[in-house]
Amino acid sequence: MSQALDPVTRNFVRQAADGLKREFEGIFSAETIERYIGESLDMLGGSRINVYVPVLAHRFARERLKALAQSQEMIVKEQPEVLFVCVHNAGRSQMAAGLVTLRSDGRIHVRSAGSAPAEEVNPAVIEAMAEIGVDLTEAFPKPLTDEVVRAADVVITMGCGDACPIYPGKRYEDWALEDPAGQGIESVRIIRDDIDRRVQALVEDLLGS
Repeated sequence: MSQALDPVTRNFVRQAADGLKREFEGIFSAETIERYIGESLDMLGGSRINVYVPVLAHRFARERLKALAQSQEMIVKEQPEVLFVCVHNAGRSQMAAGLVTLRSDGRIHVRSAGSAPAEEVNPAVIEAMAEIGVDLTEAFPKPLTDEVVRAADVVITMGCGDACPIYPGKRYEDWALEDPAGQGIESVRIIRDDIDRRVQALVEDLLGS
């Protein structure tokens, strides 16, 4: 855990770690959980909204620990798992993740990550997604980590090259999509609708009619 944190933040992180220890009791040791929280805090420490970093680190560490437990078959996967990866995890992958949740009615568990995460989700992307009833206001860019790739059944990349590790037995796809970075809302809507068509086909493929 970073020594640069102020006492209030350190206390918050300690409470978050205690909560994860209770949630993953019998699955992971306290040392593993503390390490994951510390790593997650460091990974997100450059965020522009520093006041929220401990909250985001808790959410990020929780997802990483769940993915690790799934990949090691320590907990049962009850839904198909899809991972979307783009460069900044601020546009395409965030839209795709939100659309999978929407179109599958939550029957597919989805994660997203970036090979070089931005500081925040693109505001035009948040606006475009809100228009179709998907709230991304609490979404945040996350770095790509090994355990989320291992836990996924389907890994879909979006312009991030070979940043994503390849593991046998997984389905990999690359979606050629325009990057919404720096685009106006009209262009972002077009990208959103392109992703939506692909997502609906993916959901039908994974869940059937």
